[in-house]
Amino acid sequence: MTGKVDRMARRPDRITIEMFAPANEAETAEEAFHTSDDAIRSLARLIGRQMAREQFERARALERKQTRQNRSDSMR
Repeated sequence: MTGKVDRMARRPDRITIEMFAPANEAETAEEAFHTSDDAIRSLARLIGRQMAREQFERARALERKQTRQNRSDSMR
């Protein structure tokens, strides 16, 4: 169980954006892609978490609705 806790380490809710002055040398394409890949992954992670939260909330709302319906059906 401790392995599960380690993998679920809390990540910061905020993303830091660093500003850099223009470089004197042109950066390589690999460096440019690495930076954009990191940003894309962070954005995808945020979107995925939001989607998971929304899906979870929909499932919980459906469960509550079914529970209420079952209670009202049993009272009839």
